[in-house]
Amino acid sequence: MEKHTDIITLGELLIDLTQKGNDENGNGEFTAYPGGAPANVAVAAARLGAGAAFIGKVGDDAFGRSLEDTLKKEGVDTSGLYACKEVPTTLAIVSVDASGERDFSFYRDPGADTQLTEEEAVRAIKQNESAEIFHVGSLSMTTSPAKEACEKAVKYAKGKGMLISYDPNYRAALWDSEERAVKMMKALMPYTDILKVSDEEMLMLTGTDDFEEGSRILRDMGEGERGIDLVMVTLGADGVFVRRGEDVAALPGFSVKVADTNGAGDTFLGAMLMQLAGEPQPLDGIDPEKLKEMITYANRAASLTCSKHGAIPAMPSADEVAACMKQQS
Repeated sequence: MEKHTDIITLGELLIDLTQKGNDENGNGEFTAYPGGAPANVAVAAARLGAGAAFIGKVGDDAFGRSLEDTLKKEGVDTSGLYACKEVPTTLAIVSVDASGERDFSFYRDPGADTQLTEEEAVRAIKQNESAEIFHVGSLSMTTSPAKEACEKAVKYAKGKGMLISYDPNYRAALWDSEERAVKMMKALMPYTDILKVSDEEMLMLTGTDDFEEGSRILRDMGEGERGIDLVMVTLGADGVFVRRGEDVAALPGFSVKVADTNGAGDTFLGAMLMQLAGEPQPLDGIDPEKLKEMITYANRAASLTCSKHGAIPAMPSADEVAACMKQQS
């Protein structure tokens, strides 16, 4: 029996060339991992039990075929993954410092992920119109035609009654200016129901590093009386600051020995979306205590990702998270 699709993600699927160490001469040693934030979210959700589908574009090359195989092995629906004959698969070079923090550079001028069209995006959504949640990131907004495809897809999914999840993840190397980045990152806010930002991105988008004030400003960027229903500000090892309406809470993270932090935020969001998609009323029906339990679960999943190298290869299964949660209690 075919699994129901709970969550659709759209955006970049690429190769993360991630530094794992240095050789005897001090040269960086890199490993090719599958990556791309929206694809990571789909895999994280699928590993934890959700039905997930991905929409995007890769090159008609060895890297592209490898990425498609990875998603299929993870149980992610790839009916919306297209191969581009003219442009190669996008590469991200991920350098890691001694504390596990990352620095990004990209081979993406152009990269296949930027070539997704409006028609392809909508066609793919139509194959899974019963999904509860549609998720995108801001990197699709950097370059046409993916920018227009992303905007069209968000409006189409919203019109079909899906909750819109958005991660305005900032990568300086992919924007010609911070001013344009902020403008484009804000462009999808009016359609957003569920928002995840890092503390740095909150500061960039709101001009304040005060979590209560910043999360309120972000909330009010959404449409309607309630604005953005759920705002989550990720704080790395310090956990998450969450806002629903006037209710706010700061929930701590979990201490682990960090291999690298690549994919941790995507795992957190995938875990949250998996749980929300399983609720009969994904936002309206969740009380504050239930939400705190969900955030704690997502924090634990993210911490497990930090303990291993790579993004997708490091993401935990539902059994692994459950075992850690049991040990914690």
